[in-house]
Amino acid sequence: MASSGIEVELLVRGHSDVGEVAREVKASERGTAMAIADLEWREMEGDDCEFHYGDGTNEAQDSDFPTVERSRLQDMLSLLGLETYQVQKLSLQDALQISSDSVRNWAPQAPRDLPWTFLRKLQALNAEARNSTTVVPDTPPDARPVEKESQVEEIVYWDTAEDISADIYSFSELPTPDTPVNPLDLLCALLLSSDSFLQQEIVLKMSLCQFALPLILPDSENHGHTFLLWALRGVMRTWWAQAPRGVGGLREDSVVLPRAPTFAFVRMEVSSNSKSQLLNALLSPGHKQRDCFWHRDLSVGTSPREIADGLVEISWFLPSGREDLDLFPEPVAFLNLRGDIGSHWLQFKLLTEVSSAVFILTDNISRKEYKLLSSMKGSATKCYFILSPCRGKRNTNLRLLGRLLPVLRVDHSHVLVKVSSTDSARFVHRLRSIVAHVARSPCRRLSLEDMAHAARKLGLRVDEDGEECQRAKGRMERVTGATMGVLRLQGDPGGTGAQVDRELRQAPWAGGPAGVLQDFITGLGSPSPGEKQYFLRWMEWGLAWAAQLRPRQPPEPAAALRAKPGGAADASEPSRPEPLGLEHFLREMGQLYEAETCLVEAGKLSAGQRRFAHFPGLALELLLMGLPLELVDGTTLSAPLRWVTGLLKELHAYLGRRSRLVVLSALGVPGTGKSTLLNTMFGLRFATGRARGPRGAFMQLVTVAESFSQDLGCDHILVIDSGGLIAGALATAGGRFELEVSLATLIMGLSNVTVVTLADTRDIPPAVLQAFLRLEKAGHMPSYQFVHQNLHDVPVPGPKPRDRWWLLEQPGDVSRVTIQADKQADGLRTLADFAFCDPEKLHIWHIPSLWHGVPPMAAVSLGYSEAIFELKRCLLENIRNGLSNPNRSVQQLIELVRRL
Repeated sequence: MASSGIEVELLVRGHSDVGEVAREVKASERGTAMAIADLEWREMEGDDCEFHYGDGTNEAQDSDFPTVERSRLQDMLSLLGLETYQVQKLSLQDALQISSDSVRNWAPQAPRDLPWTFLRKLQALNAEARNSTTVVPDTPPDARPVEKESQVEEIVYWDTAEDISADIYSFSELPTPDTPVNPLDLLCALLLSSDSFLQQEIVLKMSLCQFALPLILPDSENHGHTFLLWALRGVMRTWWAQAPRGVGGLREDSVVLPRAPTFAFVRMEVSSNSKSQLLNALLSPGHKQRDCFWHRDLSVGTSPREIADGLVEISWFLPSGREDLDLFPEPVAFLNLRGDIGSHWLQFKLLTEVSSAVFILTDNISRKEYKLLSSMKGSATKCYFILSPCRGKRNTNLRLLGRLLPVLRVDHSHVLVKVSSTDSARFVHRLRSIVAHVARSPCRRLSLEDMAHAARKLGLRVDEDGEECQRAKGRMERVTGATMGVLRLQGDPGGTGAQVDRELRQAPWAGGPAGVLQDFITGLGSPSPGEKQYFLRWMEWGLAWAAQLRPRQPPEPAAALRAKPGGAADASEPSRPEPLGLEHFLREMGQLYEAETCLVEAGKLSAGQRRFAHFPGLALELLLMGLPLELVDGTTLSAPLRWVTGLLKELHAYLGRRSRLVVLSALGVPGTGKSTLLNTMFGLRFATGRARGPRGAFMQLVTVAESFSQDLGCDHILVIDSGGLIAGALATAGGRFELEVSLATLIMGLSNVTVVTLADTRDIPPAVLQAFLRLEKAGHMPSYQFVHQNLHDVPVPGPKPRDRWWLLEQPGDVSRVTIQADKQADGLRTLADFAFCDPEKLHIWHIPSLWHGVPPMAAVSLGYSEAIFELKRCLLENIRNGLSNPNRSVQQLIELVRRL
């Protein structure tokens, strides 16, 4: 047995592969070891335990879930208060309602609070959302009186780190209300209780927080797994794409479309090494490790999984174009299977069919594991082993590996050993080298759409295969496949009236709009609300794909893509071409409605001949589904009065007794983060980014929970996001500025409170100052909050009175030019001269930078999330305490629109 001792000694020294060990073993000792392996092999030949890698999908899937698991899921759902959402799923509108919890800190008091706390933190892009899995009592633990043993209400803090019997891989008793819930269990329970659109929103927010995303969702109750293609389709990521020839550029796409090398990490039986920690180290370029994948060493990560075993997660490394940060020159995907491959063979089989390589972590290879892996014979997937062998079984591992490697057609270079004495940094570096080598060589490259095809063949359910979703996709393809030039009523406001009149006189009154617009309206006319929502989402993506197929300008260099000083666009830049979006179809509908109404008012058309009177009702349905609707035409900066009035009348009829509105708006120059701010604050879907930001003004409706509406003083909040206002010395030149002043006056006049985002703490957008002057003359007293976002990662202190007085008393050069255009008898005016301005109130907010690190691998900074929550809380408190302008009814809003 001399060889055994030598092999153990060599492994403890930290040798990283079997080849290095084998070379140091003498030939005679190697012969003895092989003789022992031959004897064990003969014993294994008679073993009737077999694993089949071929067909038999249904049997494999059913065997994944023991009978005891059926009730475990129901118990978890009951514990979290989600059992009522198994028939009628939790919707996105349910999750976004404003309640009393929206104005207080998220400290869950009972297990039923955990899902809602997680959703609120995720909506706010809080990087600590996964930490919300422990119930926090109202009183601190040391302040609680000692309870009698018979009292079951006592809160007990359970820490498995102090429990030497806790086994991370084994099932435990279901968590009680006192123990933390594993974050992966909470995620699975929430996804199983949510409809397709809330699932999509959860996954999107997780992506912005740089969390690993769910790819295969286990459902033990229904004996099935779901491949989450639809949920992931809405995740858009941007990365640096190096062109084969010439200069590279930024590429933006849905994560389900690009084909990339994929690497799966799985566990076989027990492994002393954590897959998730290893993956996090692999994805982290610096010394500070990112926690993309949740692991057992995090604060509440040690609570055992109850329903999340079988979950497959995915994350990507995306290059930024910076050599000092880019670990790989192209996007690379990483998959992580939670649980043992022997218990989740179907998921493992899929991973071997879609991955470029599979890394198997284990402490032991026994006869059972040998049979399990030898059933992969013939698979084209490269296999790598990461071993941390037990001291008494290391020689056995080596002997069985010697038999297994030829079966899998790999050599000793595919076996890595990581024990406690192994240098972690060097090991991760070697692992990255292997991944880079495989990615550079000819290897399997699949998109998530390709993986979904493989999942279907194995019998997994794909969430995108539902009838409603597929019918909606077919309708989208009919619309986007037609000629886009048929949207004829967009453009110059001076010629629109005459053009519309001609179109209406030539229009086929027997059939209404023709061509692509009619196909779009037909898609909106589906009797199923779900199919209508699917159609809208498909349309957004279909139009984005169509825009990508158009000829593009040469990519900008990386330096030009960084935010300009102050985040403002140069007024002298030529206007970029506007990509076709849903707003263009709705704008066309609005133009037809406006012109038809004009003809009726002029007596040229009878009310009975109207064809488009139902258009505002269709638009209202979209608003209630969460689609931003255009309030001010982004091309002409004009408000279609009759169309907006018709829409608001429909809204008034729909809301009925719950028609009290508060209007909250945002104004600012481009690049100051106003759209992202509103989306983060309320979970909205305003367009963001340099190419897709709003041009005119869009509105979305946020519902206040009935239980909170009396306290808040309103039933709904109408949120208005405006296009960027011109900044710079040329802001007051030309007719565009006058249009922007009218836009700012309209929006601030309609609003109960306006958030003005600043590129510089000394410069208020000139159009906003002119709007202030006009509103003051008209006797309107606007309520406002100024927000300055730190765009350059420069530490800034909290708001101080000195900062406020600086803005109030010392306008910047641009603001000074603007104010001089409207001088009073007393000379140059400052913002402090306005009657509605109170310098003692907190009007200016300093918001930290959005990103923590360098995109695309950066997560949203915790400071940004916390600051946005505080701003939201302040705005809602002001509304509740009556510090903003009084709420209005929809009818009053209609009158304001007409007057302004």
